Parts: sequence; C-alpha cells; structure tokens
Amino acid sequence: MSITGIGTVTGYGWSTTELWDGLLSGKPAAELTGGLGPDGRDEGWVARVPSGGDPADGDSLFTRALRAACREAVADAHARGWRPGARVGVLHATVYPEVEAWRDFHRSDRSLHTARGFITQMPSTSIALMMKEFGFHGPSMSVAAMCSSGNAGLITAKMWLDAGVVDDVLLVSTDLSLTPDTIESFIRMGVAVADTDPLDASRPFQEGSRGFGLGEASVAMVVTNRPTDGRYARMWGGAMTHDAFHVVSIDPSHEQVLGCVSSALESSGVAPEEIRYLNAHGPGTAQCTAAETEVLARSFGDRPQVYSVKPLVGHCQGAAAGVEIAVAAMSYDAGVIPASPQVAPGHPRLLDGVTTRQPGLTMKTSLGMGGHNAAVVLGEI
Repeated sequence: MSITGIGTVTGYGWSTTELWDGLLSGKPAAELTGGLGPDGRDEGWVARVPSGGDPADGDSLFTRALRAACREAVADAHARGWRPGARVGVLHATVYPEVEAWRDFHRSDRSLHTARGFITQMPSTSIALMMKEFGFHGPSMSVAAMCSSGNAGLITAKMWLDAGVVDDVLLVSTDLSLTPDTIESFIRMGVAVADTDPLDASRPFQEGSRGFGLGEASVAMVVTNRPTDGRYARMWGGAMTHDAFHVVSIDPSHEQVLGCVSSALESSGVAPEEIRYLNAHGPGTAQCTAAETEVLARSFGDRPQVYSVKPLVGHCQGAAAGVEIAVAAMSYDAGVIPASPQVAPGHPRLLDGVTTRQPGLTMKTSLGMGGHNAAVVLGEI
C-alpha cells in the first residue's frame, strides 16, 4: 500500500508546505498564548491550529481544518497521477471530535439550542460533508486508539484494501482539543508542560525532559494499492497490541510494546536489521522514553537511528501518529528527515536536527494512553 497524497493543518499553518518549512526551521510551532487557565488569565506555550480555513465549510474550526486537510490531500494525489476508484473509503482517526462545539452547545442556554448546533458536534457531520464534496461512496468509519489512532487508521486502511473492500482510502486524523480544561488536565496528570518553550521542556531520549508540549492538527492521506506516479512512501505492514495494565501508565515489563514491534516486522516481511530509522512516539515522558529505549535495544540491537518531531509540532493527541506518519512519508520524498534539534545529552542514536535520509525502512511506533500500542513499517516505493 502506498501513500500518494498528503494534506495537513497544524500549528505551523494550513498546508503541508507550512508544516515542512516549520519543521526544517527547527523552531517549535507553539506560541505563548493567553487565556489557557480556568480563570482565563493564565498563559502558556501550545501549538494550536491558527484561525483560518474556508468560512463556507462552517463555523467550526474542527470542520474547516478537517475539510482543508482532505482537500489538499486529494488535490496532491491527483497531481501525482491518482484517479479515484469506484469505492473510496474514508477512515477518520480521532479521539476528541468537536470539543469546542460540544462545550459551547452544552454550556449555552437551552432555549438557544438549534438542530444545526446539535448536528455540528457529531463526529459524522464533518465526514459526511467531506464525502458529499468529493462524491465518495465507500465505507466510512471512525478509529479511536488514543495517541495511536493514526497508526491504527493506517493499518485498518491496509486491511480494507487487502480484503478488496475498497479501491482507495482517504485517511484523516483530527484533534483540535486544546481547550483550557483539556490543557489543565494534562498538566495536572504530570505529562504535559506549557510553562516554557517546548524544546526546553520536551527532550525525547535526552536528559532533563519534563514531558510534552501540546499541539493540534488535522492530517489527511490518500492511500492505495493501485499504481500511481509520484507516491511518497510504501507501507509494508503493521501491528497493534494492548497492555491491559493501566488507564494511563505503560506496563513496565514492556512485553506488549515489544510484541507489537515484533508482529509489525513479521507482517511486513522484514528483518530487524532492515529498519534504518525509528520514528518514535517520543513525547519526552519518562515512561515512553524507557519503553522505546528498550525497543531500540532489544528489538533492534541499537542499530536504527531514532527521532521524534513532537518537540516541534507538539503532541497532537489523537492526530499525533497521523502527523508523524505524514512527516516520515514526506521525508522519503524530500530526502531529508526534519528531526527535532538535540538540546541535551541523549541516546547515541538520536538524530540532531535536519538530517540527510539514508536508504532503508522506517518503523513508526505509537504508545497511546491506556495501553494502545501500534507500529507500522514505511519505506521507499
């Protein structure tokens, strides 16, 4: 299965060009923003999607971002020679659909409620509008696996294609959930940091990391088994497991994480030594760093180089894996990897900033809160 079109809306802006240029700059998408605390006075560093999009797409920034990302991905795929088959399926990888609309609706005076306001908050609405725009009639479904949702969506897309259920899939992963309530909750959990520049706070595989900076995104990808020109990358295979251990914490044995990586290699038909890069979940938390450091050592003998883009683009929650898959795929097309700059002593295989990509496969791991593990293998066409 190949990725043949990409569209993105992130804290850097409303296009893949802005995302790529932002990553190459080595500067985080986060900005110092006010009104984050429950009293509306606190400020902090977050990589929110900026205002924008087409007003004709609706009042909701969530819907505008989703449809803009899909529109760019489809146009990009067309430019690369893709022509949709009769059955284009749509998968929406998301965890927090329409947080702003949901909050506004349920906190407003009930006498002001309208049918339109009620329908807007439903996760199916944005997808229905998008499918109508493009005339897609294949199956449509949401995928939710916390921070692993993008990986889970890509694996599900491959299953649909391999089973002959669809001719093509449009996978979109969206999370615009940075309300003051959400930000405060992640900070209180001790995993998110908003009181300083993300490069200072979030240091995956480096000394002194305090956690992750928060981000938002909507990322869309056209994937297909059919030949087209100008494809970004090939997805070889993938796997998913669940820790079944704790609602937040990773099982310290790392048994299921390691098993997920092993199964992903097996389903892809590749040996561990063929993996050249680990595009890590890499949020900068102690638990995740410990788990993925063990993956590097036990699954790969510390051969691959490792990187994370979360310090730059932010941890985009339900859209995190989607952003990181897109970045890995774009790196095959561009010939460089826009890794985050290293700011402290770290793992000897950690990439430091923009790096020329060498031939070889990439494993993308994701460790979703609650025990959702997912890994996919990407490579050259």
